[in-house]
Parts: sequence; C-alpha cells; structure tokens
Amino acid sequence: MVNLNALDLNLLRVLHTVLQQRSVAGAARALHVTSPAISNALGRLREELGDPLFVRHGRGLTPTPRAQELAPVLSGVFAQLEDSLRGGSFDPATCTRTLTLALSDADQLTSLAAIARSFTARLPRAALQVVSLDTLTSGGGLGAGHVDLTIGPRFEEPGLYTRALFHEDAVLVVRRDHPRVQKTVTRQLFNTERHVDVHLLLGRPGAGNRQLTTALEALGLVRQVGATVPTFAAVATVVANTDLIGGLPRRVAELYCRALDLRIVAGPAAPLSFEMCLHWHERTHHDPAVASFRAAIIDALGARPRSAPTRRRRSRRTA
Repeated sequence: MVNLNALDLNLLRVLHTVLQQRSVAGAARALHVTSPAISNALGRLREELGDPLFVRHGRGLTPTPRAQELAPVLSGVFAQLEDSLRGGSFDPATCTRTLTLALSDADQLTSLAAIARSFTARLPRAALQVVSLDTLTSGGGLGAGHVDLTIGPRFEEPGLYTRALFHEDAVLVVRRDHPRVQKTVTRQLFNTERHVDVHLLLGRPGAGNRQLTTALEALGLVRQVGATVPTFAAVATVVANTDLIGGLPRRVAELYCRALDLRIVAGPAAPLSFEMCLHWHERTHHDPAVASFRAAIIDALGARPRSAPTRRRRSRRTA
C-alpha cells in the first residue's frame, strides 16, 4: 500500500502534468524544469505505486489503466486547489484559458457560429478551440484531458455528464435528377438502392450511426452500402455526383441542397429524430471555466432542458 504521509506530493503534480501533456518534454516546459527531472520523478512514482504509469507510443506516451484511473482524480484535486488559492472566485470576464470543444463537421457548419457568439460574449478574453471528433477519439476521449466538451447524440460512458440541447432529424438526400427516386424513397427503393454511410470516429460508426442502424433494422429497412466516408460533407459531395442515397442531419442537408445538386426526399418511415446533447467528463464538472463554457453553449443552442444533467456512474470493481 502507498503511504500518503511518506509520498512526495510534488510527484503527483508531475504525474498530473505528464497526463495532460503526454510527453516528458512538454511536462518539463510546463513545470519549468528539465526533462531528466521529470523522468526521475516518474521513476520514483513508479516505484511508489508499483506501476509503469506510461508506455511509449510513437512520439508520445500512453497512460496505463492505473494512470488513467488517477487522471480525473488528480485533475479535480488540482483544479479545486487552484480555485482555493485564487480565493474561490472566478470571473468569466477575465478568464484567459483556452477551452476546447469537439464537433462533427455538420455541427461546425450549423452550430459553431452561434456558439462562438455566445462564447465571446460570456468569456471575452478566453480562447475557443474547436477540434474534430477524430481528434477527440484519438486523444482518449473526454476523460483524457485534451477536450472539455463535445456535442452529439446521447451515449453512455462511465464518468460522463450529459445535458440535452435540441433535437435533430435525419433526412434522406439524392441528386436532383436521380433516375429512380422521385419525391419519396419507397421501402423497396430503400432496400435495393445503394447508400453512402458515414463513419465519424476514426473510421468507425458513431453513436448516431448505431442508433440509426438499430432503428432501420426494427423497421425492416437495410442499407446496401456503396460508399463509406468520414464526414457529412463527403456524404453530400458523393450523393450529388452519383445515384447513391445519403442520410444527413436536416440542418446541414438544407445548407448543402442550396450549394450542391441535391434534394431532400421523404423516406419509407418518419425521419429518425436524434436528441443532441452536450457531454462533459466528471474531471471538469466542478471547473468554473468549463461551467461557463457549458452555459454559453446551452444559451446558444436551445431551450434549457427540464431535467438536470445526467451522469453515467462508474461500475464498481469486484474482487
């Protein structure tokens, strides 16, 4: 067992910083010490905890499960400590932090302008950084410390908080002069025509894709996939230039129909409506800057939900 009274707490500061930077050199710069000093501190902490803490992966470091378990704890402790040392006060008007939001390319087109207006009004000196869902996924998700918030369909993950923002319909699009589809994609056409699928997360289906597939299967509808692409923009481009059928969020479909040779058509069933939510991790739940960031997004994108944020609890470990 680790004796906390005998542990040099500066080692935990080093671990917290390496978890954020994912490199010894980056942690050294952040803490204004040398890289050998960081390596030495990690070595001492490995001995204390009996765990390697990090393994090499490419040019960076990947945390072990033990280090990942400690990451949100350390993040919360240091955030609360820094807040206490500042006297417990937070002024969004003077906050100069960079706050990071992960969005699909569809939400970058349809939601980002309103978010940016609300963000700059509420946090005028802070910086807004927007990254792709690929960046969020490759960086380890919301718990890893690189991204503060993301917007997408509701999904479950331990330690995650979720708050509903708005509903978004999924609609079908075809090129304007499609030879077989008129105003409606009938059940027969849906099952026999070929479709464009979109995999947003490093070539894998996202939560919305999985929900859509389940809903279609329940209706006896099956997509014959003729192309798989990584963005909604690519869906629109491919559909505008082929006989393939695509599915898009309604707001972005309306934009692309004005810009490309596309039209929205009715499907064999009512459009699936997605509950689009704001997601954040427990590591930032009590961070006043991220709380202001969340409020800015809620103000920008929709009516406030009737219920409080929901949290996915971590499962208990068994011996």
